[in-house]
Amino acid sequence: MTVKEVMKHLEELAPLAYSEDFDNTGLLVGDASAKVTGILVTLDTLEKVVDEAIENKCNLIVSFHPIIFSGLKKITGKTYVERVVLKAIKNDINIVSVHTALDNSFEGVNAMICQTLGLENYHVLIPKKDTIKKLVTYVPVDEIETVRTALFAAGAGSIGNYDDCSFTTEGFGSYKGNSISNPVKGVRGVLHTEKEIQLSVTFPKHCEQAVLNALQESHSYEEVAFEVTTLENTNQHIGMGMIGELPNAMKGAEFLKFLKEKMKTDCVRHSSILSNDIKKVAVLGGSGSFAIKAAIANRADAYITADLKYHDFFSAEGKILLADIGHYESEQYTKDLLHAFLSKKITTFAVVLSQTNTNPISYF
Repeated sequence: MTVKEVMKHLEELAPLAYSEDFDNTGLLVGDASAKVTGILVTLDTLEKVVDEAIENKCNLIVSFHPIIFSGLKKITGKTYVERVVLKAIKNDINIVSVHTALDNSFEGVNAMICQTLGLENYHVLIPKKDTIKKLVTYVPVDEIETVRTALFAAGAGSIGNYDDCSFTTEGFGSYKGNSISNPVKGVRGVLHTEKEIQLSVTFPKHCEQAVLNALQESHSYEEVAFEVTTLENTNQHIGMGMIGELPNAMKGAEFLKFLKEKMKTDCVRHSSILSNDIKKVAVLGGSGSFAIKAAIANRADAYITADLKYHDFFSAEGKILLADIGHYESEQYTKDLLHAFLSKKITTFAVVLSQTNTNPISYF
């Protein structure tokens, strides 16, 4: 199996099409065609992690955070980033990052927090925009089932909790081929009218190329008429953060103690404890100050995230309990998620869970 093939598996969990614009995901170091001897899964790629990969004979590191985030003008080994890149190249180790693609995944970072806390009925807090597309095409009546089935197989027709969704209307299409055309129906140079069905299906953004390929391969026409538009509909399964409910309501102090134990953190920074019970909880792994307003708008009793600044806590406005559990702590279970996923997908070589604690922060 090659690095590229492993990345295809990762795309099933966290399509790179949903990475944030500021991010740097995908293959960061190495060769996509390289044959994989083993995979090491980690949260961060540090020098110790590269050493661990070498020791375990793994030539592919799958990391949550990208070791290369901003541009590198020199690679001289003066910084920890440069040293990691140099060591990886010298030892023929490839590095892949999924970062915000996994943040936006329905089964990603925030789902792990929800599951760890036992939240029920959780769903996306901030749906990602422009992730649903619509295909409209025109198909001869006798080909409709063939084309529709092919589109469904390519990932089209999925709406929320429903699959194989489509809409059709009947009509007549007309066309006249030029002197070098090769019409499947009708005669070159003669206006032809064909009874057709207008077929409409929606599909997730990352499936666009597969859907268009399926259309071309299943449709008999030499020139297939179609249009693709981006919809403003809310995507229930792609986006930042999640919100769910505790099985049983808790008092504020009780909830913070519960949170500290479940998330295995030595410190929870929080806003004022309010008199109301904590039942509805919003979560967002990593730096999540930008989602405070969304948590309040969704009437969450508490919002769990990391990297809140001094003035961010004022944003609670007496409406919500803000809890900063630490960046590493909020994402610590991510590597377990990636390891479990890849272990199920790949059985021909070792998928190793890194034992290196990459948390750069200590508490005194």
